[in-house]
Amino acid sequence: MKLAALDVGTNTVLMLVVERNPDGELRTLAELSRITRLGRGIESSARLDPQAAAATLDAIVEFTGQARALGAEKILAVATAALRDASDGAEFLARVRERAGIELEIISGESEAQLAWLAVSRGLKLDPAEHVLVVDIGGGSTELIRAEPGRRLDAVSLQIGSVRLTERIVKHDPPLIREAADLRLAVDDAIRALGWKFHPTLMVGIAGTVTTICAFVLGLEHYDSKIVHGHRMQHREVLDAIARLCKIPLSERMKLPGIDPGRADVIIAGAAILERIMASFGLDEVVVSDQGVRWGLVWREFEAQGAGSSSCAPE
Repeated sequence: MKLAALDVGTNTVLMLVVERNPDGELRTLAELSRITRLGRGIESSARLDPQAAAATLDAIVEFTGQARALGAEKILAVATAALRDASDGAEFLARVRERAGIELEIISGESEAQLAWLAVSRGLKLDPAEHVLVVDIGGGSTELIRAEPGRRLDAVSLQIGSVRLTERIVKHDPPLIREAADLRLAVDDAIRALGWKFHPTLMVGIAGTVTTICAFVLGLEHYDSKIVHGHRMQHREVLDAIARLCKIPLSERMKLPGIDPGRADVIIAGAAILERIMASFGLDEVVVSDQGVRWGLVWREFEAQGAGSSSCAPE
């Protein structure tokens, strides 16, 4: 069976097309990605930016067309923080239905976190004895997932994301020292309000912010998921990356190895979120996962069809 999964985020549109072999293994047929910045301006206006919405819709139409051309029998499609927050989100869904012929579902932050956990636990084959913190840094929100033996999965969505914090705090290029400090304080406040008394033995970071920082730390001229996925990135490396990024203007950040030009303006805020979470939970390293919500959608669908085990969440 061939299956496609579409993830419409605040910053990026992602599409995965896979085929399940008779032995149950998944083979990737296509991985598509485009930065469209759907969440641009929502922090202040609560409405979708017309240009960003148009670019996002074009990407959805193009990606779903490619999925069908590859023989996808079903297209699963979800949207996250940007459409959760936009007052005109329903109008956008109607346009997607009309032009792309799919139903785009706006999922809650908690559902997003559950899908992220499913992707991580499958994609990294985690040890069930580990006390795991999964961090999914998006453009509009950040999902934290707490997985411990003998305890039900705990997932929360924090209203801090790379786009949201950049628009709220960063007014200069490069950021002023005060702005960089305010980014850290905003993340610290959100984590403190969470009130978790949790001491993870392993942290996993997923989504474009984390993979971009990893590619930058590794100095990759061309992104390679085989190198990034599963890499263990050190806290000191994240701190060093922030220090380097904060010294140069956007025009230079866009040219750096590993930095996608479309993400360069929000990567400092994203890196600050990652660094402060690591520091708050006392973690010296983060395992990077290249497989996020779209992979969770695929696994959930196949397992619902009886293709896999019944659950991957701790009891």
